Amino acid sequence: MTDFDFLSILPLIVGIVKQEDSCRFIQKSVNTSNNDAKAFATDLKTIYQAADEKKALAALDRVTEKWTPKYPNSMKRWKDNWDAISPIFKFSATVRKVIYTTNAIESLNSTYRKLNRQRSVFPSDTALLKALYLATFEATKKWTTTIRNWAQVYGELSIMYEGRLPE
Repeated sequence: MTDFDFLSILPLIVGIVKQEDSCRFIQKSVNTSNNDAKAFATDLKTIYQAADEKKALAALDRVTEKWTPKYPNSMKRWKDNWDAISPIFKFSATVRKVIYTTNAIESLNSTYRKLNRQRSVFPSDTALLKALYLATFEATKKWTTTIRNWAQVYGELSIMYEGRLPE
């Protein structure tokens, strides 16, 4: 079970949690001065690493109170987008950690951006599709790292989404 292909359930996880939005959201929230970046990121961790949604909201209130005077836009984004962030708390801490640390989508987007920088004009749509296919194929070769606690994560997802995951 630990050799299971994570990519086959990634669309399911992305659909539920909107991983790309969450990852980018957190990255965009950390638009701070170099002096504050580490402390700000540490405070944000108290939100998304909270045990449940109630504790995360309490942490959000504390962090908002502390950082709004200095970074009002960042904290407003958290408040305004809470509905997009909160579904992650339906999962256990182990599953959440896999979701927010598995950045396959960001990695693939980076591969596509690199392809676009190398060749900004394609002679046809077919040429573009072939280039994207090859870039995707090459990128997936690098995704060989075993996911920590995968058996536990897969078991939990199998229970939550019975019949939707491959055996």
